[in-house]
Amino acid sequence: MLRSALAVLSVVAGIVALWYVAVAPMNIKDVLTQAERAGAEVSPPGAAERRDLPAIGLTLAHPWAIPATYATERPRLPAPHQVMAELWQTTVEQRVTSRRSLVFHAWITLSATLLGFGIGAGLGVLLAVGIVYNRAMDMSVMPWAIASQTIPILAIAPMIIVVLNSVGLQGLVPKSIISAYLSFFPVVVGMVKGLRSPEAMQLDLLRTYSASAAQGFWKLRLPASMPYLFASLKIAIAASLVGAIVGELPTGGVRGLGARLLAGSYYGQTVQIWSALFMAAIVAAAMVGIVALVQRITLRRMGLER
Repeated sequence: MLRSALAVLSVVAGIVALWYVAVAPMNIKDVLTQAERAGAEVSPPGAAERRDLPAIGLTLAHPWAIPATYATERPRLPAPHQVMAELWQTTVEQRVTSRRSLVFHAWITLSATLLGFGIGAGLGVLLAVGIVYNRAMDMSVMPWAIASQTIPILAIAPMIIVVLNSVGLQGLVPKSIISAYLSFFPVVVGMVKGLRSPEAMQLDLLRTYSASAAQGFWKLRLPASMPYLFASLKIAIAASLVGAIVGELPTGGVRGLGARLLAGSYYGQTVQIWSALFMAAIVAAAMVGIVALVQRITLRRMGLER
């Protein structure tokens, strides 16, 4: 356990160190332009002359400007401490009901995510059962399910929003449908694989006991599919969050993590964008952790895991 924690911390420390190193060359051109306007001597003079020069070379030539790259108001790449400060201000220091609170926006997105995940997971399980037990569905539905995932979500999301708005469905439902669209496919694939995982000898044994198809499903196929189902649910719930965020972008709304990302891109607030991305990652990690906990409890009670 300690070794695993140390390994994770080492990777995180390495990523943070590389992040800090990358901040200076990413922001150096803007910092030098601001310093030149304030009267500092910069070589070569003029932002146009520096536009095509290597950022690393400019950083090494102007070491005095490096500290300023970590404190710019609108950086191209914010420093980790800037993102953490924004997260602290928008989660701890803001009331949960405030529009400036990331907790408020995360809850809006999470509501659509959970509804879409429920719809997508339920639809995926039903389709998987039909594919396994019906040859016609196996030959027809599965190819369509695969083909549906070749359509970029950024292309289909605005169409779903427009069509549903035309029939009076707004707010949570369109985002949930987009979320379900991304989440059902991993469940279909994982559940089909799980339902077909029992060996031929096990199926033959059930036939010798004169077990019905329903008994074979509940006693053999469904228990055997549980590890596959939970593995696909972890992917599906993360995909659901992505779908909910993408569903918030075409609406131009003011609520949700997608709205925070959109507002940050409009006004050049990169720190706000990164803090919203970190909040989305935290929410996704929490949901995957909950699914993993349910998996452990379920499989342990079924005797499939110690």
